Amino acid sequence: MTLNTVAVTVDLVLLTIRSSELNVLLIRRGIPPFEGAWALPGGFVLPDEDLDAAAARELHEEAGLRPEHFEQLATYGTPGRDPRGRVITVAYLALLPDQPLPVAGSDAAVASWLPVSSGPALAFDHARILADALERASAKLEYTPLATAFCPPEFTIAELRAVYETVWRTRLDPRNFHRKVTGAEGFVEPTGETAIRDRGRPAQLYRRGSAALLHPPLLRP
Repeated sequence: MTLNTVAVTVDLVLLTIRSSELNVLLIRRGIPPFEGAWALPGGFVLPDEDLDAAAARELHEEAGLRPEHFEQLATYGTPGRDPRGRVITVAYLALLPDQPLPVAGSDAAVASWLPVSSGPALAFDHARILADALERASAKLEYTPLATAFCPPEFTIAELRAVYETVWRTRLDPRNFHRKVTGAEGFVEPTGETAIRDRGRPAQLYRRGSAALLHPPLLRP
């Protein structure tokens, strides 16, 4: 496809934690350009389509997924970023609890969750988009309760700590983390129930609280 005017696309960065590793959803392109290369899911916005609707449609068509919430990350328009012509893309970010295997469709030959730390080279400027998304996610974990998006509805503090350690790629002191999390007003609230995880001792279960911002924030080491 050769374009003579400016076109708009959407690209999606979906992050989840699988087997204690941060994973990103990637598709292997089934059509030119970059046929056979790995890329973020996405595609062209239709003439009568809203950006958010285009993002949801492309994700469903290429991977069979329908996340409840995603947010705009940034807009990318460097000339030459797409060999088909002048293309501006709006990137989206979503953080999800462990997801089922995606189902490839549309112009995607394969869709798969792949580890961020050892993933393949990406088509277009998708490596830059992914890097920006990882920094956004790391930063938002500091001052919002976004980390709970990686967790099931009810979780232990240890499971929440594992999210921070995975995204930030660092170890955190368990007692200090517990104190900060439970001391941040509205971050988490106890359910009154306990659960045994990994054959350990019973641990208290929590759910996400009502806070939109964390006071005080949980700063990266």
